[in-house]
Amino acid sequence: MSDDGIIEIISRRLGERKKNYMIPPPVFVAMKGEFITFNEQDGVLKTKFPIQTQFLNPFYSLQGGIVAAAVDNTFGPLSMLVAPPSVTRRIEMKYSRPVTPDLGYITVEATFVKRDHRMLTFRADVRDLRGNLLARAKAIHWILDESEDE
Repeated sequence: MSDDGIIEIISRRLGERKKNYMIPPPVFVAMKGEFITFNEQDGVLKTKFPIQTQFLNPFYSLQGGIVAAAVDNTFGPLSMLVAPPSVTRRIEMKYSRPVTPDLGYITVEATFVKRDHRMLTFRADVRDLRGNLLARAKAIHWILDESEDE
């Protein structure tokens, strides 16, 4: 599914409230993120981000916070695809391998795990294009408006 397709689904879900949000957010654009697939039935969104040299640390690998930003930039749209607007309350990252420029891109596959009232739970894997695991993440999001129920 194209970037425009995902943005259209989010826009439809937001309806009149779309004017209150920047879709896509500037950080997603600055990181040159791309939507790859969305499986609505399973609640899975996959994105891709290039490894940009301005985000490298002194060890010539992607700064851990940038990897976390790629994950958060996948959890965010997924949250809007599966529930009312929410914010990241907590994110936990576990890094397995360095993300080096020779990899070209990273992919993030985020999965919606569950909703418990206003709390949303997500998990994600960060991989290189060959499928090697680079990092894992878990997140808790909080639905902003408790009166919105689906």
